[in-house]
Amino acid sequence: MTLPSLALLTQAVLSGIFVGALYGLLGLGLSLSWGLLRQINLSHFALAFLGAYLTYQLVMVGGMDPLLTLLVVAPCFFAAGAAIHWLLAGFAVTPLNSLLVTFGMTVIVESIIQWCWTADFRRMTSRYAEITYRIGKVYLPLPELLQLALAVTLCLAVWATLRYTDLGKALRAAAEDGEIAAAFGVNERVLAALLSGACAALAAVAGLCLALSYTLTPSQIYAWIGVVFAAVMIGGLGSALGPLVAGIVIGVAEALTMAITAPSWAPLVSFSLLIAVLLVRRGRA
Repeated sequence: MTLPSLALLTQAVLSGIFVGALYGLLGLGLSLSWGLLRQINLSHFALAFLGAYLTYQLVMVGGMDPLLTLLVVAPCFFAAGAAIHWLLAGFAVTPLNSLLVTFGMTVIVESIIQWCWTADFRRMTSRYAEITYRIGKVYLPLPELLQLALAVTLCLAVWATLRYTDLGKALRAAAEDGEIAAAFGVNERVLAALLSGACAALAAVAGLCLALSYTLTPSQIYAWIGVVFAAVMIGGLGSALGPLVAGIVIGVAEALTMAITAPSWAPLVSFSLLIAVLLVRRGRA
């Protein structure tokens, strides 16, 4: 087996960091929903792809700047996320059943996407896609740089909010013991709706990144679920920075695997890492 050149390995690492940041951004909302609300919200992936298609539509038909589409899409998704939580909480859906219910929502959203945009491949063109920076023999496309910047900024912002603000402390208290938190004046229902809405808004941002960097097709929704689940489990439920770190580790490992061996080996990386981490945690318990 011939090892690739240093330039190719460096490019592979950078590509892994970029895609890993997107894993972390997609996993952020899922991690918060699962860890703090006890809802395994699979519709998070469907919302991300719906956001990508809406971004595509607003840019290609409406002529909007891709980043400005968030001013339209994110508030709508915030309301949708709050409505999803109201539905799940109103019927006292258990975590396992929330997985099944939101999977059904995912299938519905996929059908809506196919009905509106068909199953054909869609590629958004924008001025960002035409800009690529070069450092030596390494290329840095602007869409991927924006993807990394958004992921790091949002993960850090959520981490700081949960750790240092009264809102974050109230959310963590409600997740630990809702009854005790309510006795101290924490409105668990309002906070949960706000958090669920924020998670859906994060899906809108992930959708923007998908539209900027990837060719879209509805069936791709399911291709992202496994690896993002792995990033969330490795990073820790309810963690803001964990999925980002785990996503970058997985992304770099996948990219190096593809560069050194073959692309067909890449899907094995995320689940091998997940199994290893779970075994290590089990051994320490």
